[in-house]
Amino acid sequence: MTKSLLRLFVPAALVLYVLAVSARAELPIIAKARAYLGTEAALNAVTSLHFYGTLTPIDPVGKGDAKLEITFQAPYQQRIESSSAEGTETTALDGFDGWQRAVDGKDASKKRMSLLGPAQVRRLRANAWQSLAFYRGLEREGGEVIDQGDATIDGIACRKVAFVHAKDIIFTRYFDKSTGRLVLTETESGGTIREEGEIIANGIRFPKSITSDSRIPGGVSQKFKVTFNKVVVNEKIPGSVFALPMFGPE
Repeated sequence: MTKSLLRLFVPAALVLYVLAVSARAELPIIAKARAYLGTEAALNAVTSLHFYGTLTPIDPVGKGDAKLEITFQAPYQQRIESSSAEGTETTALDGFDGWQRAVDGKDASKKRMSLLGPAQVRRLRANAWQSLAFYRGLEREGGEVIDQGDATIDGIACRKVAFVHAKDIIFTRYFDKSTGRLVLTETESGGTIREEGEIIANGIRFPKSITSDSRIPGGVSQKFKVTFNKVVVNEKIPGSVFALPMFGPE
């Protein structure tokens, strides 16, 4: 085959291969799950999400509720900030940079600042993708979506799908086969996430509350509930919100 023919056929073959992979990757339950959340136009238009709510510790019981804000912005920016009388804790992701900061509620001069390690950054990136992509396109990010068959959760006939970002970062989701509603999410470490109720923003369904039961290092259970009162879609968020703060006095 001449070089000119190679230039003609190889790109065409590559396009056909990409289309074939995309076709195989899209499971019917993914389309149904997205349709349950909103229209394709609404989901595809999302560039940022800003959740306002309250975090309530369940186990171990904390000293009270905390005000919570969670922000995501495409492609890989995230900020979680909780504040109470005890202080303010912030965890943020800016691309490949991750950081945490804690400020004492009684003495603002008492601060702790740390950079997140590669494993923590990878997990935050996976969480940001999960929150903004609405189940579609993980293969383009180097991950894999695996259909794991039928399962029954809380008496509901579900389809079990694993979203594999890496061997140590897996979100296994159970979708109601009849409606596409997300019934349960499991993590690779044995944690669970359940959603209840709904808030409609920009024509998209978001959960009213999330109950998370996770396993932290040492096998200790950590359970909490987040109740949202507001969701803002496509807010223009300055990059400085996610950027690594300067060390030293502010």
